[in-house]
This record gives sequence, structure tokens and C-alpha cells, in this order.
Amino acid sequence: MPEQVGDTITRPWGSYTILVDKPTHKVKSITVKAGQRLSLQRHKYRTEYWTVVEGSGNVVEGAERWGAIPGEQFTIPAGEVHRAEADNDQDLTFIEVQLGTYFGEDDIERLEDDYERTN
Repeated sequence: MPEQVGDTITRPWGSYTILVDKPTHKVKSITVKAGQRLSLQRHKYRTEYWTVVEGSGNVVEGAERWGAIPGEQFTIPAGEVHRAEADNDQDLTFIEVQLGTYFGEDDIERLEDDYERTN
């Protein structure tokens, strides 16, 4: 069944809730559990804008690694390699706004994954 607004999807690293799903944009609340991290990934069809709202961790964007605390904002252009990591003792929650031409989960190219998932 396709994901819908209001759905919370559990993943090995945490979960995300779909807040808005429109043809022009998608918005999610993403929580990475303490000590976990997203895949090192990139997207072909969308740019992502992340705003940290709770917890702490790091954001990897290309060759850069940034501290992530509430209020920090990150722009992840389409094609940019990226990931979010939670501190060992705190969950990391951020709001992700996606803009582009396609927002499906199959637009994730995983380059490295702690959970041995493939595209």
C-alpha cells in the first residue's frame, strides 16, 4: 500500500512521518535513533532542506561533516552525497522538505548502508 500523509514508517535507523505529500513537494519528520545513522546516499530527482528540531548529531554533505543541533539548517542539492547521524546518547529529529520532480523512496541511491540494504 502506498505511503500516505500521516503514516509513520519504521526503519532500522529510526522512523519518519509523512506530513505533506503534494506533486510539487513532500515534507517529513525524521527521527534517527541514538547511535544510528541513515545510509550514505544521494537522490537524482530532489533537493532536500533539513531543519533540526530536537536532539543532536551530525550531517554529512559531500566531503563536509557538520554538527547538527536544534535550529541548524542544511540544504542537500540533488545528486549530493549525504547522511544524518544521531549522537550515541540522543535521538536526532529533523524536518525534511523535498523539492523536485519525483519524491518516491526508490530515488535513493545507497552508497553505504549499516543495515545491508540495497536500492
